[in-house]
Amino acid sequence: MTQPPSIPPEYPEPTGGPAHPDAAQVPPGRPPVPGPRQPHIPPQEPPYPQPSQYPTAAPQPPQYPTAAAQPPPYPAGPQPPQYPGAGPAPHYPSAPQPQPPYPHAAAAPPSPYPQTSAVPPPASPLHPHHIDTARGRVHVSSRQRHTDATAFGNLLLHLPNFLCSLIVVALVSLVLGDVGLLVILVWLASGALVFHRPTESALARHLLRLRYPTPQERATLEPVWREVTARAGVEGRAYELWVEDSDSLNAVAAAGHIVGVTSFALNRLPNGELAAVMAHELGHHVGGHAWSGLLGHWYALPGRIAWRLLRAVTGFLFHVSRAFSCLGVAFFGLCVGGIAFATISTLYGLPLLLLGMPYALAAVGRRSELRADRHAAALGFAPMLAAVLEKLHQQEQETEQARLAAAGQGGGEPPKEKAASRLLSSHPDYHTRLHHLQEYLQPAR
Repeated sequence: MTQPPSIPPEYPEPTGGPAHPDAAQVPPGRPPVPGPRQPHIPPQEPPYPQPSQYPTAAPQPPQYPTAAAQPPPYPAGPQPPQYPGAGPAPHYPSAPQPQPPYPHAAAAPPSPYPQTSAVPPPASPLHPHHIDTARGRVHVSSRQRHTDATAFGNLLLHLPNFLCSLIVVALVSLVLGDVGLLVILVWLASGALVFHRPTESALARHLLRLRYPTPQERATLEPVWREVTARAGVEGRAYELWVEDSDSLNAVAAAGHIVGVTSFALNRLPNGELAAVMAHELGHHVGGHAWSGLLGHWYALPGRIAWRLLRAVTGFLFHVSRAFSCLGVAFFGLCVGGIAFATISTLYGLPLLLLGMPYALAAVGRRSELRADRHAAALGFAPMLAAVLEKLHQQEQETEQARLAAAGQGGGEPPKEKAASRLLSSHPDYHTRLHHLQEYLQPAR
């Protein structure tokens, strides 16, 4: 069955609403019912909005505010006080800026002095005071020894001691009778034992407390000694090397052929500084200081023994005289004074010279030490010798501080050395020795 085409319903045109809310509503499609004619009242606009119109285009989206709603302002708190000198905060860049190069990136100029932290151990060949001991041909000088002014002065200053010893030996020979002259001659010839090798060995072992080096120690000592003697032009095999078991930095040259070093110097010093120490001792041998000092000490020994016996007897008699009150002491003083006056007058004042001999001998000993330093510096060991002197000075200061601490005086300053002790010292002080090395330490122009 065919359906008629659907015709969309006609929507009534919007008209004005009822003139009055109480007006009768006429339904659409029905004819109006006749009634009494009402007066014409013009239509009026309704007080409420028009009915909605169906849009012909797509609805527009709602318009959102372009700016976000601002939050309500909060009351500002109290501002912190402004400190003087405080400027505004620095502006930090948002993008990372290229950093400037660090100062240490540039090459620093080389320092003229070696850095202490970079100094290798003493046994390392890289140590600044290490020397090369590999030598080939060695030149030996025709003059191996000589006697310098200090050696002559040492012998002359020991002459009063020698004469006193000769008097003592002569008095003893009078007691022996016929063999007395033989005793004097034997004593005079005994000075040659200073250069006798077996006597030197006994002297080194029993008096100086030295020992022969072990094979390992000899392997360290001999190349260094060979280098020292080669620079000096001296036959090194004419001397004997010895070792002293000691924790102090020291060395010794004695008799005619003894050269000894301590175990501390052997094990703790670079071979260049050890060579400087041995060159210093070789200077004592070459200059005649070692044998002249030992010879003077040997010939002064009888007089020293007699002096010690005289002091012991005098002290004993003094204690005995105190038992007899003041009269006994006075009598004893008169007796000793008379004997001393008779001795001085008989010997033309020779005993008075003995009172000043220790000071004169100490002065000559200090001069011989400076000459031995100059000998080592002339062989090219001046920087090494200066380093050894500095270490020796530090060791002496540490020893003095330890002694003061043991005596309960560690908190105060060390006492100054007295003038008498300085005059009796056989070695110059550290500053004097370093001053005399300055001409060898300055660079060549």
